[in-house]
Amino acid sequence: MKRISYIVLMSFVLCFGTAFAKDQSIAYIDMAYILKNLPQYEQANEQLSMLSKRWQKEIDAAQQEARVMTTNYQTEQIFLSETMRREREQEIVKKEQEVLELKRKYFGQEGELYKKREALIKPIQDEIYNAIQDLANEKRIDIVKDRSADPALIYMSSKLDVSDQVLHKLGAK
Repeated sequence: MKRISYIVLMSFVLCFGTAFAKDQSIAYIDMAYILKNLPQYEQANEQLSMLSKRWQKEIDAAQQEARVMTTNYQTEQIFLSETMRREREQEIVKKEQEVLELKRKYFGQEGELYKKREALIKPIQDEIYNAIQDLANEKRIDIVKDRSADPALIYMSSKLDVSDQVLHKLGAK
């Protein structure tokens, strides 16, 4: 008797539960494709790359200077007094700390590169998000997923991809 009532209850839940469930429309975008086709994103990336290279050259020069100081110290060490040795060692340590500080300043979590990326890329991301949101509202799409960020996605019908429509909303070709 319990078994029959359990089966009836499950049948009821399956039949009426699906009837009350709202159909959700889902669309996908390919964020990598969208970003690749936005000239302002490419310009921002180029600017970040140039800054990064410039800062890396500055760090490399400081590291090279520290290496030269260390090499010179090692070759001259036996001719130096104890006081001069300590001074040179302190200079080398100071230079190495300067290199570490430059790395933190430019490439650290709150470094210049992070701040510059935020200033250049965040507005582009916000513009894309707004275009996606507008498109979803127009087409009555409930869920928009990024297929480039979904490793579990094995197959997707091309009719669900709205990347080109998002690009059109952004004014890109």
